[in-house]
Amino acid sequence: METQVSRRNVWVLPLAVLGVAALIALNELGYQHSVDAAASMHREEQKSNALHTLLQQVLDAETGQRGFLLTGDEQYLVPYAKAITQIDGTLESLKTHYADDNAVDSERVVALSSFVRRKLAELEVTVKDRRAGGDSETWMRVVRSDVGRDSMNGARHEARALLDSATLNLAMSQRAIDSSLSVSRIGVTIAALLGLLAFHLYLRQTVRLSVVEETQRQVLARERVGLEAQVRDRTIRLTVLATHLQTAQEDEREHLARELHDELGALLTAAKLDVARIRSKIPADNEGLTRRFSHLNEMLNAGISLKRRIVEDLRPSSLTHLGLKAALEILTREFAVNTGVAVATDLDALELTDNAALTTYRVVQESLTNISKYAKAKAVKVTVKKLDQHIEIVVADDGLGFDVDERLAASHGFAGMRHRVEALCGTLSVTSIIGHGTSVRGDFPRSPLTERVLIPSTT
Repeated sequence: METQVSRRNVWVLPLAVLGVAALIALNELGYQHSVDAAASMHREEQKSNALHTLLQQVLDAETGQRGFLLTGDEQYLVPYAKAITQIDGTLESLKTHYADDNAVDSERVVALSSFVRRKLAELEVTVKDRRAGGDSETWMRVVRSDVGRDSMNGARHEARALLDSATLNLAMSQRAIDSSLSVSRIGVTIAALLGLLAFHLYLRQTVRLSVVEETQRQVLARERVGLEAQVRDRTIRLTVLATHLQTAQEDEREHLARELHDELGALLTAAKLDVARIRSKIPADNEGLTRRFSHLNEMLNAGISLKRRIVEDLRPSSLTHLGLKAALEILTREFAVNTGVAVATDLDALELTDNAALTTYRVVQESLTNISKYAKAKAVKVTVKKLDQHIEIVVADDGLGFDVDERLAASHGFAGMRHRVEALCGTLSVTSIIGHGTSVRGDFPRSPLTERVLIPSTT
């Protein structure tokens, strides 16, 4: 399904791009046509304005000429002279405007220019005669002749034809603009429809993708739940196995300690008694045998001491016979004597189950062992406290310290301590700063599973 959605999704972007490209192209085309049409309209308006201006200038010149002829007043020649001066510029402007136009309009401009100049020549002749003070019949004859009228009519005819052509061109340009606007409107409509279609397809595909993603999330969630269940199951199995192995190890230690104490201890004691009995029967003057039996007795005593240390390491008898506090006091005292490190203790009297007491003892024992091997500490403090809700164990030193992440990852001793404490539903943490010592902190809850409540004696 995801593949089908992906294939359909391929068409959305090209469709959207096509719509945008079409809209841009149509708008650009319409804009260009509109610009061209507007420029054409501007040129036609300039032509029309120039034609109207030319006719007005010719009319102004003729009006000034007639006023001067009738009155002889030079004031009438002011607008005449101004119009004559401006007509040449207007004619040049018309020639420029029609330079690139069709041949018919160009010919009309030439004809218009010819008529205008003939009219100006007729005006100039009459003005000169009137100024010269000649016979009025002369200039009146010129005025009454058809030369001026024909020239003016010809100029009007050509100008009107040019104006009609300009008006036609204006109308065509206006239609071109309207056509461009229509095309643009159609293009915008088509682009909008394409955009709506693309948006509709996008929404459909978004919904389908959402369904696919939701399905995948559900599959992944089920797989994650299954994996988490497997991890929990295997973790529980490994924890049970580790606890069983640890318990078996302690049981084996206890069995071995008992065997060493009972069997090996009895053998060594019997051997020592036999040596003493045999030595008593050796003559006093036999120094060689005496020295040998003395050496043998010393060796037996050393063996008995070694047996006792091994038994204590395997299963501390002080913990069994004297209780946790006394056992920890003996342990810390022997540590101080053997290492020369000052040890301070703060121990509460606790009555714990055998497992909890052994765990507490082992945590302190393993911590002291690590201190003696690596810490190079000068002082150690061991704290075992009974708090409101839990039992707290702290072993802190002022030694070298270490990188916790690096050391703990490769330390089986810390892993064993942590497992022992976690088996009692507790936690074990290690904090260390290089050059500022290490602190091992363990705690586990006070509960009937880990603590036996002391019942006061009635005697």
